[in-house]
Amino acid sequence: MNNYTIYFQQAKTASHNTVQISTKTTNAVLLDVADALKADAASILSANAKDLAKMPKDDPKYDRLKLTEERISAIASDMENVAKLESPLGKIISESVLENGLKIKKTRVPLGVVGVIYEARPNVTADVFSLCFKTGNVAVLKGGTDADFSNQAIAKTIHRVLKEHDLNPALLTLLPPERSATEALLNAREFVDVIIPRGSQALINFVRENSKIPIIETGAGIVHTYFDKSGDLEKGKAIILNAKTRRVSVCNSLDCVLIHQDRVQDLPALLSPLADKEVLLFADDASFEALSGNYPKALLNRAKPEHFGTEFLSLKLAVKVVEDLDGALNHIAQFSSKHSEAIVSEDSDALAKFLNEVDAAAVYANASTAFTDGAQFGLGAEIGISTQKLHARGPMGLEELTSYKWIIEGDGQVRP
Repeated sequence: MNNYTIYFQQAKTASHNTVQISTKTTNAVLLDVADALKADAASILSANAKDLAKMPKDDPKYDRLKLTEERISAIASDMENVAKLESPLGKIISESVLENGLKIKKTRVPLGVVGVIYEARPNVTADVFSLCFKTGNVAVLKGGTDADFSNQAIAKTIHRVLKEHDLNPALLTLLPPERSATEALLNAREFVDVIIPRGSQALINFVRENSKIPIIETGAGIVHTYFDKSGDLEKGKAIILNAKTRRVSVCNSLDCVLIHQDRVQDLPALLSPLADKEVLLFADDASFEALSGNYPKALLNRAKPEHFGTEFLSLKLAVKVVEDLDGALNHIAQFSSKHSEAIVSEDSDALAKFLNEVDAAAVYANASTAFTDGAQFGLGAEIGISTQKLHARGPMGLEELTSYKWIIEGDGQVRP
């Protein structure tokens, strides 16, 4: 027995009784936690300040780590939204009656014990709890050392409310931040049903290569927006500016602009709003030529091969001129992480082709990729953006945190 087995045993034990918690109690707990998070904002921000003090401000993870009163209120608001949503538990997916009279139903049930490994994202602590608790799952969280003070503060608030409702605090289990806890979690097959990594590609790769438990990949977003031959310039300017600069440290932020060669003369105008935000461009030869003298020299660089296929998570953007729509599709197929991709076009055929052929969890026509978010999709919150195809894809909300079981009711039938 390793030092962490007691955590896993307690989580597994807690999972045995989740279906006994009424919907009324579940929603009351979530609303109370939301209120408590806002009430505890000062202590949570104090803990967060200790974490921020350890990280350079120019680190791409700094913005993800940073909490404010506004962000805590937003976290609480997401939790309130989850409380208002209908629970998928017990929902009948399909039902039928066989010729022999057997009644067969396929119904939604919890996944069980859900392990989540994440980096400098303290909001994940609250988001994962709300979604797992609403779906009858137990959350075992392994945050990084970068956010440990913040995670502990949020978990303390949640545990207090659970105890006030006479519920097992192990419904949310926060592991110590040490790397050894990650390794233990990835090997806890007797206790944990699924692992969800949230963070960098390096973290996701590590989990994929070392987990003995099934995983659902979420995270890395290498995001493109293609400006087509028929693209509307004003729409394109607004979409690209929002997708790149709204919040640079999140996985739905824009990493590469592709533009049809027949519109290269519009490239300076298309990207001009980015200059005010001091976005550093890495442009291929054709786009560099079009932008030279039309974009701040200090912010314009020639692209190197490694700039394409990079998730920047900062005020950096790759730019490339493509021959046509097929050129854009080929580039995206080569470099996409299958997270979010967008096209700006007024050509219905081009839009249909792009939406049909791009292989990604979320594909946009004339809209910013910043919308790839569980709350924006009406899911209340999200446990992450799945970039794989098995079990769940895209923003993972309540339904994606369930499995199903078959219920067969008979009246003495035996098989011949």
